Amino acid sequence: MQKYISEFIGTFVLLVSIVGSGIAGQQYTNDQMVILFSHAVVIGFTLIFIIRIFANFSGAHFNPIVSILFFLQKELSSKDLFLYILIQIVAAILGTFFANYIFGLNVIEISSNMRSGTNIYISEIFAAIGLLLVILLSRTDGKNIVAFNVGIYITAAIIFTSSASFANPAVTIARVFTESFAGINPSTVIFFISCQVIGMFAAYLLYNQFFKSK
Repeated sequence: MQKYISEFIGTFVLLVSIVGSGIAGQQYTNDQMVILFSHAVVIGFTLIFIIRIFANFSGAHFNPIVSILFFLQKELSSKDLFLYILIQIVAAILGTFFANYIFGLNVIEISSNMRSGTNIYISEIFAAIGLLLVILLSRTDGKNIVAFNVGIYITAAIIFTSSASFANPAVTIARVFTESFAGINPSTVIFFISCQVIGMFAAYLLYNQFFKSK
């Protein structure tokens, strides 16, 4: 059970940090750049510590496309793949509800924040490719380097990509339920998730074709 509980706690905490930092930023300032920067840093720091804490128990995926990637790499069973994805989605939604609650908002909200456009979808493919290659190419250096590199990459990518680098289907689904800076309107969720899956397959092919040790 350790690996399943680890995936639940890690994903839950990740969403509290994503949604909570978005809500807090809006409450303290109207400066969009300050909100974006603080949001990115909080998420990056959170990823570093949850990956370092839980990597030895579950692999610290917290993301369906990471789990699918490792399934394709034959490093995760089909049973664990199914349970990981289910746990990640449920934990992400509950983490969003909790973040809404602790900031005094309605527990369940539906976002009106539109994130759409071909350029944004291409950006999300790029963000997903980058995240997965960072994970795959960092693994030989150990879990602490993976955690550090993922945290730094996501912090930067949130700012330098127009999609704000969701790069995670569970996170994308959960962010429907917050009417805050972190939210995403339900109408574009399927496009974001499709782009993330495309990015996953692209990263899988790139890694196995050019970087995997023979």
